[in-house]
Amino acid sequence: MGKLITLVTFILLSACAQITNQVQVAKYPEHWWTPVSDANIPKWEILPDAGVRNKSVILSKRHELGILSNFAPTPILLNGKQYASVEGLWQSTKYPDPKMKNDPRFNCHQFKLTRVQVEQLVSFEAKSAGDPGSECMKKLGIDWVSFEGKKLTYREKDRGAYFDLIYSAMKAKLEQNPRVKEILLQTQGLELLPDHHTKSDDPPAWRYFEIWQELRNQLLSGAKI
Repeated sequence: MGKLITLVTFILLSACAQITNQVQVAKYPEHWWTPVSDANIPKWEILPDAGVRNKSVILSKRHELGILSNFAPTPILLNGKQYASVEGLWQSTKYPDPKMKNDPRFNCHQFKLTRVQVEQLVSFEAKSAGDPGSECMKKLGIDWVSFEGKKLTYREKDRGAYFDLIYSAMKAKLEQNPRVKEILLQTQGLELLPDHHTKSDDPPAWRYFEIWQELRNQLLSGAKI
């Protein structure tokens, strides 16, 4: 009798698992994998149909998953200061820091915007604003950026201070923008992939898609993020 009960229980659990999986699969929007008809696809972009349906998904800016991009206009309040996007915060760290005494970046003359102005930018405008900062870093031979007067190594191989900053910014984005949380949870069960080409040696802070998976797992487990 015990073996029979065990067998019946196993069958029921298997059936429930299959039903749950079917419900999970059925909830994903088809357009997350729809091929794009566009004669002017930029070289940096990875299109939605590069994902494997119901297994992995590209965080494409061509539909709602683009809200998970650092480029998205999702304001965040971090350490009492407002930023228009994670990208705006990211690129602003390359700019001369008023809170840093003797910041050598003030000697670079290619900056047309201020750090504060860059903090309020979004999307490709924010990304482009970082170019003068990168040029300045190269000119000065420095490998650091700064936040609130503290130097942070920019291309960290491990999870260091700069990773902690970006992780905190993405966590704030998740907590302060309900739509971000809603969209992230809709991707449950899927591997998240970037919509642009990456390198295997990219620093952990740059792998935003992996950070989102980590934050999503914490949400689903009920753990404090």
